[in-house]
Amino acid sequence: MAGCLQAEISTVSIPAQRPNESEGEAIRPLSEIEYVPYESELQLPEIMRLMKADLSEPYSVYTYRYFIHNWPKLCLMARCDNEYVGAIVCKLDLHRYNSRRGYIAMLAVDKNYRKRRIGSTLVKEIIRQMIIEGCHEVVLEAEVTNSAALSLYENLGFVRDKYLHRYYLSGVDAYRLKLWLSDPVLDYC
Repeated sequence: MAGCLQAEISTVSIPAQRPNESEGEAIRPLSEIEYVPYESELQLPEIMRLMKADLSEPYSVYTYRYFIHNWPKLCLMARCDNEYVGAIVCKLDLHRYNSRRGYIAMLAVDKNYRKRRIGSTLVKEIIRQMIIEGCHEVVLEAEVTNSAALSLYENLGFVRDKYLHRYYLSGVDAYRLKLWLSDPVLDYC
């Protein structure tokens, strides 16, 4: 499967998909969405802005730097008209039995740009990169009340693996979601 994938994430332009519009509304032309890899610390304030607007957990600049500086290929942004409108921040580590586990730490899409498949495209592109890097499974946590996030991930093949009581600082419960990419036992046979 990895043979047909690109060696690393590069800038990709995809026409923005128009959300369903009711009759009589003026049709505003949508610009293309560009998916661009992390390149420098200059992008960090925009990533932080997007995450702060959408995520319930407060993260310090050091948390962002931990992920972005250690796994820069696993940070991807969506841009429209030179404005960052979405971002995903991830990591890839060794897990049990020498398997490689990807982790989606943060995903956010500006509320004005939702329903255009930006979030699912960011996740798909990152999973492609994780596969290239030998990933066997991908995990993340999502609030049990965040039906949009749960739907997005479940539509991409993630399953609810574990219920995490009072996982977030706010006291909200979470699901750990998991996507199996391969069986590490079979990889050694």
